[in-house]
Amino acid sequence: MSREVIKRLQWRNKPTSIWLWRSNHTASVIEFPATEPSAFSDHQLLVQSLEECKLSRNSTAVIATHSRIIKLGYETCPSLTSLLVTTYISFNNLNFARQLLNEVPYWKFNLVSSNSIIASLMKAGDVNIAKKMFAKMPKRDLITWNSMISGFVRNARYDEAFRFFRKMLNSSMEPDKFTFSSIITSCGRVGALDQAKWIHGLLTEKRIELNFILSSALIDMYSKCGRIETAKSIFENVRHDDVSVWNAMINGLAMHGLAIDAIATFSKMEDENCLPDSITFVGILTACSHCGLTQQGREYFNLMRTKYAIEPQLEHYGSMVDLFGRAGLLEEAYKVIETMPMDPDVVIWRAFLSACRTHKNPSLGEVAVSKISHLASGDYVLLSNTYCSVNKWDNAENVRHMMRQKGVNKSRGKSWIEFGGVIHQFKSGDVSHSETESIYKILEGLTGRVKEEGFIRVTELVLMDISEEEKEGNLNYHSEKLAVAYGILKSSPGSEIRVSKNLRTCIDCHSWMKLVSKVLKRVIIVRDRIRFHRIEDGLCSCGDYW
Repeated sequence: MSREVIKRLQWRNKPTSIWLWRSNHTASVIEFPATEPSAFSDHQLLVQSLEECKLSRNSTAVIATHSRIIKLGYETCPSLTSLLVTTYISFNNLNFARQLLNEVPYWKFNLVSSNSIIASLMKAGDVNIAKKMFAKMPKRDLITWNSMISGFVRNARYDEAFRFFRKMLNSSMEPDKFTFSSIITSCGRVGALDQAKWIHGLLTEKRIELNFILSSALIDMYSKCGRIETAKSIFENVRHDDVSVWNAMINGLAMHGLAIDAIATFSKMEDENCLPDSITFVGILTACSHCGLTQQGREYFNLMRTKYAIEPQLEHYGSMVDLFGRAGLLEEAYKVIETMPMDPDVVIWRAFLSACRTHKNPSLGEVAVSKISHLASGDYVLLSNTYCSVNKWDNAENVRHMMRQKGVNKSRGKSWIEFGGVIHQFKSGDVSHSETESIYKILEGLTGRVKEEGFIRVTELVLMDISEEEKEGNLNYHSEKLAVAYGILKSSPGSEIRVSKNLRTCIDCHSWMKLVSKVLKRVIIVRDRIRFHRIEDGLCSCGDYW
């Protein structure tokens, strides 16, 4: 209840003269006459006060205004309640916002107020309350649906975004450019190619004109779904007058390890007199990083300042650390961290830690760990793997002991594969799938066949000093192997298998998939956290550099 909210805030009866007003263009709580000017109604003043609260970020003023609303008898007024709810949400005070929503039946809010509340809830991550409000709305418009779908995408609830999009179509509500922009983004994040093709077809069928937002979204979607050639085709057939379209193409090429193509696209961008921005340079530096083009990376980093007067930001320094780290130039990567004009964030230190693991440098790895204030499970695992790679089992055990003491669990790898318009997800060692028995039979058969081709387990990074047989058991059922096995089980011979993974694919799985592609004469496309791997006839597009 509103009165309970104020009570919980330990609100004491203040003089009614306490009020929010604009003073020198800033909001503050000051003395204000108890009798307001007749030109303004109480309702108007309360609305203005709440708007001022949002602008000023003055939480004390929100509480004062809330108290005033109660004293003037407006505590169940839907328009003021909705504004008060969105104000509390803007201050991340979700508990009070929920309590207020419980006071006024949802059907009393008008459409504009309901849409505003849903958008605010989604922005704050309170998806379930937004869904509850949507379900009880007597009337919905295009903005309502767009707020829900974009909110699901913002909060990484992609299945629900797809479900609501289909529900929207069934309700006879016509999607617009904003709807398609959100659902196209969802396809890219999941890597759902079948869904992507269907949605692109729908976009064409409904004759939605492509603007630069939709053009760049389509390029990004097909890039992330493993169809870089389709992304290129779209790029060649749309207008290039906005930098975001160029950025989508350059970043897509970078993701696929096509650095030469990315560099050529950047040159074409310059020829067409489209000025690059900071995002462009993140893309081109990433492309250089994925292909080990350290000298070109240096040149583009310098070009930012000298030709385009773009001051490198945290992301650009992070890209340089990644570039040098992947190439094994750990000292140079560390020098970038030491000399950058701002404090390195946790992402930069983790990239450096990952490079230390790859190039077996535990001493610099320890430096990176010491700089990460709140260690996540992945940080412990990277350090432990670094020790394992140089056979320092006692050190690795100490790290694992520290994880157990602090209750830190290793993040489980997750992989997913789309089949028949449905996303099938697997975890390492997963036995929850309805076709688990068949999947494991396929996996065991594949493992036997690749061993005949000379496959040797890469066990050096299995965390503990245990027998080789036990290490092999730890590697047998990684999530990407289960996803590939399921793809082989369900697809026809010769068709591509497309798998996505939430983590960087391990060396053992990478080697295993290369031999599987050779034995079965299949193309396997894997999108991991770092990049795309197109594996065909025993070779990978990454050149074993990732």
